[in-house]
Order: sequence, then C-alpha cells, then structure tokens
Amino acid sequence: MSFKHLFSRALEAAPERLHFAAHSHHLWPDASFAGQMAAWEDAAMLADHKWDRIFAEVIPEAQRHIAGELKLPDPATIAFAPNTHELLVRIVSALPMAKPRVLASDGEFHSFRRQSQRWAEAGRIELTTVPLDRVVETAQTGQFDLIFASQVQFNSGQSLGGVEALAALAKPDGPWVVIDGYHGFMATPTDLSGVADRIFYLAGGYKYAMAGEGVCFLHAPPGFAPRPQYTGWYAAFDSLTAKQGEVGYAPDGRRFLGSTFDASGLYRFNAVQRMLAHERLTTAAISEHCNRLKARFVAAGPLPQLEIISGKEARFLALQGVAAPAIYAALTGRNVVTDLRGDVLRIGFALYHDDADVDALLHIIRELA
Repeated sequence: MSFKHLFSRALEAAPERLHFAAHSHHLWPDASFAGQMAAWEDAAMLADHKWDRIFAEVIPEAQRHIAGELKLPDPATIAFAPNTHELLVRIVSALPMAKPRVLASDGEFHSFRRQSQRWAEAGRIELTTVPLDRVVETAQTGQFDLIFASQVQFNSGQSLGGVEALAALAKPDGPWVVIDGYHGFMATPTDLSGVADRIFYLAGGYKYAMAGEGVCFLHAPPGFAPRPQYTGWYAAFDSLTAKQGEVGYAPDGRRFLGSTFDASGLYRFNAVQRMLAHERLTTAAISEHCNRLKARFVAAGPLPQLEIISGKEARFLALQGVAAPAIYAALTGRNVVTDLRGDVLRIGFALYHDDADVDALLHIIRELA
C-alpha cells in the first residue's frame, strides 16, 4: 500500500531524489503546509491576540495529541520549547545541589553530549558515561543525582531496556530520570502511564512526528523540579499565590516554559496529527509499514560488508563498517539521501516509501558494487 499522496508536495519538489533519511529530517506531509498557512493567517487576522488562541486552543490540542500517544494521564504535564536542549538546561538548572552527579549513556545525541561535556569541563557537573546496556545497573548504585538516557540511540538504533527500573529509583529530591525519546516518539508505540509520575521525557516533531523544527516538548512529572533557575516569563502563570518577592511558577508543565517563540511548529504538528487520525494511521500501523519495507531491504542482503547494529525498535537501519563512508558518498552521488555517523551508515524508512522505492535503492546499491 502506498501513502505517497499524503506527501505530494515534498515528493514533487525533488522527484528524482530517493530520500531514505526519515530518521534525520522526515519529509513533511501536505497537512503540515496547511498548518503553516493557518499559523500565518492567525497572525495576520489576530495580530497580538494570536497568543490568546495559541494558549487557549493550539497548545492544549498539541498536549492532548502527545498525551494520547504516550498514554500520559494529564496533558498539562507537557511544556513546549523550540528545541530539547533548552529544556535540558532548564532541568539541570533546577537541581538543588552545587555539582550534580550525572549518569548518561556513552551514545547520547550531540546536544546532550556537548553540553554535558562542557559542564563537566567547567566543574558544573560530575559526569559518568557507560554503555547503554549498563545504565540501569550503574544507576542502581545510588551514586547519581540525574540519570539521562535515550529511549532509542540516535547513532546505533539500540534501545534502552529497563525504563521501569530507572523510574523506580526516581524521587523528587533525587535522583531524577530523563529519557530522551527523540528517536522513539512515534517511531515505536510508547506507554508511559506506569512511570509518568516519576520520569521526565523529551522529544519533538522533527523526526517521526513529521512536523519539522520548533516543536519540542517535555513531560515533567508532578513534584519534580518545581523551580528551574533558567526560566522565562511564560513560566510565571498561576504565580499569584507565590510568596511576596519570590519568583513564581506555574504548578504544571508550564513551569518549564521559556519566552516568546515561533508557534508555527505547533500548528504543523496539530495538522499532521489530525491527518494521521483521519487516515487511521497509528504509530503501530506506520511502524508495521516501515518494518515490512526494512525487512524487504534486509532480505536482499545488499551490503554484506556492513554489519547491522540497530535494534528492532529503531525506524532505521544502522550499518557499521569501514566501507560505510565510501558507500554513503556513492549513494549521495546518485541522489540517494542517507546519513553517516562515523563508520555507521543509517538508512531510514518512512510512510512515504513503498516497495518500488526499496527496489530502486537496492538496484542502485547493486550498480555501485
């Protein structure tokens, strides 16, 4: 079955391109164009009063979509930001100790890796990194104030086991557990209902939510990190009961908000979510489609010189070997979009692919051999 009609604008913009990097920059569906136009039209019609609609309608709708996807009991625990880095910095700024002890996997995305290494370099945190499969046992030593790990690692596609075990360690006075869900959100069905009261969860719209930049979010468990030091004036809602002279915060996820932002990503996100609901395309259904295409590719055995290292929850294949850079360059030269992380070639599958696309990719790879 083909779903190309949902992506006609993006596909027609570059008809000769084979885009197998949905895990990086997912092509935008046509619905996102309608969402972008709605944001512009609201700004034109409402001017300053557009914020009334954004806070009363657009944000609550986006919160409901995310809460439904993650099985969160309360949509109000969700806050938005232009990127997850901004939310990460707010979380760390709320830790009460002078030099937090931070545990992370050694395969985290650049935004966390760079920031945490710089903090460690400056003496702001004490950083320990271990392989993903050792995060849980290391965390259980009780030596850490913050535990950070990806649901699915960006480079290898390996998935984190033991979220429930990490959540069992979490307490409002520490440690805090942060799950980076960027490669898991809407790539694999995710049920946080049993741990929502104990873990933070970060993700965004750039990848499998198909909504592009500027629509990242944080689920913040109640009672954890009530007063981030790095804060913006949007976090001041519901602060009238604060003590005089004290900086007040909203009691729910809004305590992690920043300041004025571009809301167009939220419009795109909502429009795409409505499209998926109309088409009855759940994350499970999309994953089934993509996994079938991935299996078709793997069954052909086109790249025996590379080893598949990605886990089953990854929406992409991570193939490792010394030949990966040369293969990536050759594919790029044939207008095939993949991506490279060191010696790992990543090939991502999406709703806008069908059997013919996979066969075309296989044909090109055989020609390059």
